[in-house]
Amino acid sequence: MIRVLVADDSPTARAHLIAVLASDPAIEVVAEARDGREAVLLTQRLRPDVVTMDIAMPNLDGFEATREIMAAAPTPIVVVTGSLASGEVSVSMQALRAGALCVLRKPNGSGTASHAREARQLVCSVKAMSAVKVVRHQRAAPPAVARPGTDVRARAVAIAASTGGPAVLHRLFAELPVDFGVPILVVQHMTTGFTPGLAAHLNATSPLRVKVAEAGEPLAGRTVYIAPDDRHLAVSGTGAVVLSSAPAVAGFRPSATILFESVACAFGPAALAVVLTGMGQDGVTGIAAIKAAGGRVLAQDEETSVVFGMPAAAIATGQVDRVVPVDELATTLLGLVRKETS
Repeated sequence: MIRVLVADDSPTARAHLIAVLASDPAIEVVAEARDGREAVLLTQRLRPDVVTMDIAMPNLDGFEATREIMAAAPTPIVVVTGSLASGEVSVSMQALRAGALCVLRKPNGSGTASHAREARQLVCSVKAMSAVKVVRHQRAAPPAVARPGTDVRARAVAIAASTGGPAVLHRLFAELPVDFGVPILVVQHMTTGFTPGLAAHLNATSPLRVKVAEAGEPLAGRTVYIAPDDRHLAVSGTGAVVLSSAPAVAGFRPSATILFESVACAFGPAALAVVLTGMGQDGVTGIAAIKAAGGRVLAQDEETSVVFGMPAAAIATGQVDRVVPVDELATTLLGLVRKETS
């Protein structure tokens, strides 16, 4: 049984969330919190498996409550917000940086057309996040595969990320210098509606320009392009953004595999792929294309990954050149981009 604490200042919203969660026999709602302060205290006392966290609450908002919970009683937190207004989305992104695992919109009422889909998404997310170990035991990451080095300077960076990714992207882009002269393309799995907010939040904290990718725009250095909601992101042979509504690949749209394959075709040995924290295996097939083109692949290490699924799957292919902790990621990318061309 998955024990859930629901934190929301609205009695109506709490009742609706509880009804949605209680509809699954594997979930038990063990308590309700009317504000962020109560959410912190109840989490410390009851130790639930998952907390659903509203953002706009009195006494302590969802961001501050998330920070306190992750410091005092680390617990998987799913942010559930009722608004896509820029201010609330921005605070949601801060909560992800503070340790929350994902952000969702509150399900609409039972009489609406979207209710069944949104309710199912909430239940599935809570069940999936309950399995995430937010306190990681220190274990050695699988060793990087030793490969002959290449002196070709990277001319494009393609990144795949899922659960835990926004916090890593925030740190990475904040640490890269303003003269990072190659484009960065990102597939970050997010709930529909939150990608523009993520891009705006990252743009405000990075010396680089961070934006949602637009079809046909030419790639430029010092710029990060994030795949838009429910669209595949790729690169044309002439170095322009290509967006597609083609079917999902292994359940994902956007798909990191499509991004990696297109970057391999466009940039050959100058392609650099990075697999960050996340569930599943998105991007694994695309790694083969990067390596076949002579490019390089990095994967985040286990110790600094919130969820080691995607990096572990990449490493298991035997085609990862280096396993890198978060605190070395920016330096590693900078070295590969500034490498002298052979």
